[in-house]
Formats: sequence, structure tokens, C-alpha cells
Amino acid sequence: MSPQPAMVEVRAVRKSFGPLDVLKGVDLRVAAGEVTVVIGPSGSGKSTLLRTLNHLEKVDSGTVAVDGTLIGYRRSGDKLYELREREILRQRTHIGFVFQDFHLFPHLTVVENVTEAPVAALGRSRKDATATALALLERVGLAGKADAYPRQLSGGQQQRVAIARALALEPKLLLFDEPTSALDPELVGEVLDVIKDLAARGTTMIIVTHEIGFAREVADTVVFMDDGRIVEQGPPAQVLDAPREARTRAFLSKVL
Repeated sequence: MSPQPAMVEVRAVRKSFGPLDVLKGVDLRVAAGEVTVVIGPSGSGKSTLLRTLNHLEKVDSGTVAVDGTLIGYRRSGDKLYELREREILRQRTHIGFVFQDFHLFPHLTVVENVTEAPVAALGRSRKDATATALALLERVGLAGKADAYPRQLSGGQQQRVAIARALALEPKLLLFDEPTSALDPELVGEVLDVIKDLAARGTTMIIVTHEIGFAREVADTVVFMDDGRIVEQGPPAQVLDAPREARTRAFLSKVL
């Protein structure tokens, strides 16, 4: 059986902020339709890695490719040249990003939040974008909130709007950076249920989270990061239940 084609290829990626080395030569491959969950202690480089995947952070060296296309750069001979901002923005339309603190526009209604990007970035008609937005809001359980404003919603509802907004661009890849960390505990489940539904539909996702039980349930691959490196990766049953590396075992002993 031939392996699934790679949706994400990260090769030897390094990233520093001043004297602080945050990513120290990271390699990662994510197959199309796969759910990869990234875990690890705070400061291990998880969120920075996620932000390099759509060029929110420029890499110092190495490459990131999504669906066979270099992200943020073009290659000429053996050199890489950064793309223009307009070209980078076009690439980002294929890579949905859901932040931990929602990033909704407070002055727009829920349905307007979801329609804005398809109209502005993809040139969709307002009518078509609205029809798509309403269908997505129904999918995430918010059909009755289309005309509400973000301030009228709970945190869990706002995060579900943010997911619908990301899906409105029909991305090839969805990135989640701690999607439940800003939520009250009783609201976490409603967001995780939406992500589980996306996984069941074959959406390619990379999820940074502290929710170990969720990782065990939804991930095809769990990646454990520490100190800017990938220490261990594999199926949840291996990484979470029978980790090979002492550092992984030490981390899990504190969070399980």
C-alpha cells in the first residue's frame, strides 16, 4: 500500500528570536487527510512551528511546503527569495488558522465575520459567500447566531465561529493553536466536538494542544516537542501510552 501524499513537508527549519533559538532543525511530514497533534511544555516551539507553516513567522533556514508548494519563498537555482506580501496572502487562503483568542471582528456580525475573507480574498459574490457561511454556521451548531455580534457569544461559540471562518476559504490545511486554552472548562467540549467532526471528514489538520485525552482520541500522529526539537512522534498509542523517550515520559507524568 503506497503512502499518502504529503500535504505538509517541513525540512530542517530553524527559527531564532535574537539570542533565543526556538526551532532547532525541525523536520515534519503530514500526509493528506491526516490529523497531527503537537504536544509539549510551554516554550518548546510548538506555536512558533505552527506560525511558520503559513509564514506568519519567517524561517531563518530550512523550508516549509504545503501541497508541494514552498510557503513564503520561491526557489531560483540554489537560492530562496521571499515572495511579495500579496503572493504570501494568496498562499494563506489555502491554509486556515484558528487562534486561541478567536480574532473575530467585533464590529461585524457572525455571518459577516465568516463571509468577509471569501469576498475580499477569493472574489466570491456576497450572496454566494453568505450562503456558504450560513451552511458552515449550521455545521458548527450556530445556525441561530448568524446576526449576533461576537460580544453576545460565549467563548466556545466565538471559537466555533472562528473555525467556520477558516473553513469558508476551503483550505487544504487547517492549523489550530491551542484552540481551547482561552475557554472555560465547560465550553471546551463543544469546540473539540467540531474538530472531531472535521477529522471524521478527512480534513488535514495540525493541532497544538494541551488536551492529552483529545489527542489520544483524534490524532493519527502525536508529535512531542521540547526545547525546539521534535523528541518523539508516532501513533497516539505509542507516544502517549508507551513513549520511548525519557523526556516524553517525564512530560506525560506531569500532565496525565
